[in-house]
Amino acid sequence: MAVKLPTVGDATPTQHEIHTHAVADKSVEIVSDSGEGAQKCGQIFGTVSAKMGNGVWTVEIIPAEVEPPPRSPAGASGIRIRLGSDLVTNWGDETNLVVAFNEQALLGRHRLNALADDATILLENMWATHPDDAVRAQWEAGMEELAGSGYRIIEVPMEEECLAVVDNPRRGKNMFVLGMLSWIYHRDLDLTREQIAETFRKKAPEVTERSHGLLDLGYTWASQNLDFRYEIPAAQSDRPMVVMNGNEAIAFGAVAAGLELAAMYPITPATSVSHMLGDVFETFGGVVHQAEDEIAAAGVAVGASYAGKCAFTITSGPGLALKTEFLGLAIMTEIPLVVVDVQRGGPSTGLPTKVEQSDLLAAVFGQPGDAPHVVVAPATIEECFHVMTSARRIAEALRTVVIVLSDANLATGVAPYPRPLMSEGWQSIPADQRPIPEGLKPYDWDPATGISRRFIPGQVGGEHTVTGLAHDEGSKVAYDSAVNERASTMRSRKIAAFQSTLRPPVVNGDTTGDLLVVGWGSTKGAIEEAIDRARGEGLRVSSLHLTFLSPLPPGLKEIFSGFTKVMTVEINYSDKPGDPFITEQNRRRGQLSWLLRSSTLVDVDCWTRVLGEPLRPGRILAAIRESIPRGGRA
Repeated sequence: MAVKLPTVGDATPTQHEIHTHAVADKSVEIVSDSGEGAQKCGQIFGTVSAKMGNGVWTVEIIPAEVEPPPRSPAGASGIRIRLGSDLVTNWGDETNLVVAFNEQALLGRHRLNALADDATILLENMWATHPDDAVRAQWEAGMEELAGSGYRIIEVPMEEECLAVVDNPRRGKNMFVLGMLSWIYHRDLDLTREQIAETFRKKAPEVTERSHGLLDLGYTWASQNLDFRYEIPAAQSDRPMVVMNGNEAIAFGAVAAGLELAAMYPITPATSVSHMLGDVFETFGGVVHQAEDEIAAAGVAVGASYAGKCAFTITSGPGLALKTEFLGLAIMTEIPLVVVDVQRGGPSTGLPTKVEQSDLLAAVFGQPGDAPHVVVAPATIEECFHVMTSARRIAEALRTVVIVLSDANLATGVAPYPRPLMSEGWQSIPADQRPIPEGLKPYDWDPATGISRRFIPGQVGGEHTVTGLAHDEGSKVAYDSAVNERASTMRSRKIAAFQSTLRPPVVNGDTTGDLLVVGWGSTKGAIEEAIDRARGEGLRVSSLHLTFLSPLPPGLKEIFSGFTKVMTVEINYSDKPGDPFITEQNRRRGQLSWLLRSSTLVDVDCWTRVLGEPLRPGRILAAIRESIPRGGRA
């Protein structure tokens, strides 16, 4: 059957010959104006792919403005989905295939060098004949800019096709695109229909029916008009898998941990943790409390925990700053508390929709006075689930604050992982409310560990006044120098005691070499992929990924001694050597680099980027090549 393929800068086939390419890894982006459903389309596509057994990692592309101007490069909204035959741990390098709802959104991605040189682009072509002269001029200028790029651009009449099913294609075009992608990547249509029904289960039945019709329409159009397909074999797991994003994993982890109260105030990109909890928490006896502001949310969580409940609060960087005083109160009064900080770009309100790892030093040191506590960072979506059970247990065992540092990359990224095997040990043991033994004080610190028994209000014999002022073992205000010294020592000692239970981290690769790359949080997948490529080139490099950031795990200095050079890779800012006025003494370094230098006295270098997007393994690999010490094998 002869079909004309509308293309730009590429020969038009005379016969409809379909070439299926077997590949192990492929990335696709869907970009549009805000509100056109590109992210919903990608989420369904990614979830279906994960359920079919493929490795998946998704990253949402969200403009900083709530309602950016339509048809503007800076307002591009969308999602990238990376599919693989095996485990996928990051969003990869440049995108291979793009579906663009308009040429301006496409230009936004092109100008950020987000697309592969030979990318295939499916582009809505309604703008070429738009009645507005200015829009047609934009189209022509945009196509001229893209003409020399090397992309294969296939113009698709998305709106025209969708009018057969809906009156307003803007509210259905995304399902047409889902149909095209389902054909291109051999997705299971029945499974896709089920996922659509699940996604729109709270809407009227007609929404699902209309979406199914648009799905079929896009699938049919692609089968009749495109000449390429991709086959990505799926590796079958021997364990049942679940598919979710990092915020959903944190929510389910909170349930599994036996946490009973989530206090929060809405803030991007943390809010969807409370959305998921709002759907399920009550079933398990939990309560979601939306306070009037971030300060009140922290206060509610501290109060609930003081009363004997297992409480946590959810926020992002600006909210963490506002919660500071209440977190200091929890540390001083030794009230257990879990804080989830889903990091975004800063400072101030910064980049609400973009990823960054710039809250590390604030999380570790952001308290007036000396206020030791625990900071832990999950590196994968699976770890987002399990970190909540660990955080709850640590907070209660040590009577301290535990801050969980997630980020926007984990928050919205969708990936499959093995279904957790539940354990009753994850749940909190009900608070001991038996009468307090005579003579026991609310802060009877164990001199070896600094830990004291948790008193619950109402316990017979446990009556005392709680104060954020300096206090003695009986919780009485005391400004005596010896008392303050002892209290400070005990609050610090329990963190040291906890560190003694940690194991040295495991090196990824050889334990000696020319370069050791150290990371934390969501950069793990990109770093380890870059390390694998570097080692394939014969470079003597390894990596180390840290989960506990306060306290740091033991053995770091010994591990570092096996390498000629140690370098952190982070998504936060550092000055570049050689820049104007930058010297070795005044250079601001990556935040993990600062921590490691101070704790090990090793000259730890850093490579950082604050581009508002996850790190790409290819760029890390280039940094590794540049950072290999002279004399190292290349």
